[in-house]
Amino acid sequence: MNLLKALATISGLTMLSRITGLVREILIARAFGASDMTDAFNVAFRIPNLLRRIFGEGAFSQAFVPILGEYHAKRGDAETKLLIDAVATVMTWALMGVSLLGVIGAPLVMTVVATGFRGQGETYTAAVFMTRVMFPYIGLISLVALASGILNTWRKFAVPAFTPVLLNLCLIVAALFVGPHMDQPIYAQAWGVLVGGILQLVIQVPALRRLGAMPRLGFSVREAWANAGVRRILKQMGPALLAVSVAQISLIINTNIASRLAAGSVSYLTYADRLMEFPTALLGVALGTILLPSLSKASAQDNREEYSGLLDWGLRLTFLLAVPCAVGLFVFGTPLTAVLFNYGKFDAHAVEMTRQALVSYGTGLLGLIVIKILAPGFYARQDIRTPVKIAIVVLVITQACNYVFVPWLGHAGLALSISVGASINALLLFAGLVRRGFYRPAPGWWLFLAQLFTAVLLLSGLLLWFVRNFDWVGLGATPLLRIALLASCLILAAVVYFGTLWLMGLRYAAFKRRTA
Repeated sequence: MNLLKALATISGLTMLSRITGLVREILIARAFGASDMTDAFNVAFRIPNLLRRIFGEGAFSQAFVPILGEYHAKRGDAETKLLIDAVATVMTWALMGVSLLGVIGAPLVMTVVATGFRGQGETYTAAVFMTRVMFPYIGLISLVALASGILNTWRKFAVPAFTPVLLNLCLIVAALFVGPHMDQPIYAQAWGVLVGGILQLVIQVPALRRLGAMPRLGFSVREAWANAGVRRILKQMGPALLAVSVAQISLIINTNIASRLAAGSVSYLTYADRLMEFPTALLGVALGTILLPSLSKASAQDNREEYSGLLDWGLRLTFLLAVPCAVGLFVFGTPLTAVLFNYGKFDAHAVEMTRQALVSYGTGLLGLIVIKILAPGFYARQDIRTPVKIAIVVLVITQACNYVFVPWLGHAGLALSISVGASINALLLFAGLVRRGFYRPAPGWWLFLAQLFTAVLLLSGLLLWFVRNFDWVGLGATPLLRIALLASCLILAAVVYFGTLWLMGLRYAAFKRRTA
């Protein structure tokens, strides 16, 4: 398999997902700005997303994919299908219970997650209602994670990568055509999330059937639980749940703090996070998706050279592409925010507040992406305990940073704390892999870093010139001109960055890599 081609496929579809996601955020920003109702929706949506990361894409995938890969490689189709059926049965019934409890206990959940809403009657009521509407999304999207894990193990990456587009399309339709006809227009977004979850699950079915891997659900949870593979997955999920939960506990604390800051703080962070998700998804998520099955296979075959080579390839590609993105968020935040969100109720003040969050996120973007490359290095070896220990240390550091940064920087301090924690997390993961001998950096890193440093200096200077010589908010009076100017800036920036690297001797063909 050509890893670079697979990455291009996933990144291309992820780009489509992020573009539709940006359109969705632009429509919400234009209709509601950074208001209390927008805060209510963002917090309510964050709750099922949080649980999705704990039970679905996070802990479950980290435990499930390596073990499924082992079954697929060593035990044959019959045992692999039995494992899939048993896992699906246990997961479905457990998620139905979690969803029911979430709908019933929405007021308590909202009180814990956003205590600042308690004294805001309308905001709190809206957040509770939308939490109830969207809570079943956790069950739907966790089953999507099961299907995606199966497809990715078979190296069928396209459908899982396209799936998030459906959610964004549902929210766009809700904003344009449903919301204007409702007494409280923001509620349309909550119903759009629920419909999007259903469609994301349904689209997996044809692909699973073509592989002969469509899960068959049973009614006997006890029988499914007895499957040895299920017990192994659950055993691995224990520390994985702790690792992901630690990260989500930090997110809950940050959301709670943001709900106590000035109105709009949650939304400023959400809009900045949407921009940050472009590089983290296009690089971190995409690379992690294709690396985990390949690393798991190399680990199962005890091929240390292939294992280390895959990690080295992933890290070099990450540095090549993530560093200019980090510079863009740090330096070019005002143009990006103004062009994408500065319409309707999203005014100049909201642009500045979002820019401040982007600057803070930019400082830790490389760490956030590198984590998604290095963590699979442990998961592939079915070592989840080490990332857990690191995550606990990072949680303490992140909250200590909040104590220092938030009184000084407000909502941007929350973003800066996340960046500091992510950078430390990445460094500790890297040190762990090197110390255990799992990863040995290939020759040429110092020259590569020197080339990157030179190209980044020129890129930074170019972007700063464009920031200081144009009134990006004032250009809102001529939006098409502003969009064209931004596009020209980004194209020129790409030419300068990649052209400088090429002139300094970096050859991009070296990043091509195949794996069996």
